[in-house]
Amino acid sequence: MRALFVRIARRARLVLAPLWESLVVGTLRGLVWWSRLFPVSWSCAIIASLAKLCGPFFVVSRTARRNLRAAFPEKSGWEVWWLVVGVWDNLGRMAAEFAHLDRIWDYDPAHPDAGRIEIVGADIMARLRDDGRPALFFTAHTGNWELNAITGAKLGVPGGVLYRAPNIKKAADLIAEMRAQTMPGLVKASRHAGRQMARMLEDGAHIGMLVDQHWGQGVTVRFFGRPAATNPTLARLARQFDCPVHGMRVIRLPKGRFRIEITEEVPLPRDRDGRIDVEGAMQAVTSVIEGWVREYPAQWLWLHRRWR
Repeated sequence: MRALFVRIARRARLVLAPLWESLVVGTLRGLVWWSRLFPVSWSCAIIASLAKLCGPFFVVSRTARRNLRAAFPEKSGWEVWWLVVGVWDNLGRMAAEFAHLDRIWDYDPAHPDAGRIEIVGADIMARLRDDGRPALFFTAHTGNWELNAITGAKLGVPGGVLYRAPNIKKAADLIAEMRAQTMPGLVKASRHAGRQMARMLEDGAHIGMLVDQHWGQGVTVRFFGRPAATNPTLARLARQFDCPVHGMRVIRLPKGRFRIEITEEVPLPRDRDGRIDVEGAMQAVTSVIEGWVREYPAQWLWLHRRWR
């Protein structure tokens, strides 16, 4: 009897999956359409208010509170609660901003303080653009991290960005379609992604990737004093091409503004043969990210199970 119920459940999932996917994608398209009817500040305020009101009560917020208590044992329960509220505020604003990515960017090098985007390290990007060498960028899920991928293209730095597509294909296609308008050179995470990025680096391109999530087959580093498995692709590519590695992050500022910061080259440890040490390099990168998270803890994605 149990086997019969299992077969029925599997059959039901197969039948209902396309309907569920269509519902999800239809909802996403509707939200994008609705959001673009309003100025970005209005849609951000509305969606962020809903996210702050409801998000802390979702089951996934237990993960955030558990992570925050482990990372900041000195903080009280109320401090942890309000950090989780801040996380949902950031996510709500980011969801609204995603529909406006083609409208948000207004950085003008001639008037760098006039718009909603300010950049620290624009001179570094100019050097990388003109030196004829490949380079790698690491970033984290902080602020509106989607803006990292737009920055390189807008500043004339050729390259691409590694991204992970949602499991629902129709939703993945919709998001890829929206990203393609502002983010050239997208590289979908897959078993072929490493070779694709290697070919791009051989041509002198610049590659960016998020490196702050759990990666079961990765190297182990210390993050907030705890062991965390981390994707070593960035360090392996840096070792292969002996190219510089820079950090890039987005900080959410008041009144709908953003600060994009590009670091100078991050020194990476090397082995006896002078080649970049993969595990040591990922520890150096992770330590930079930890500093970012400590500075603006409410802007990082604590909902993810970073430690397992």
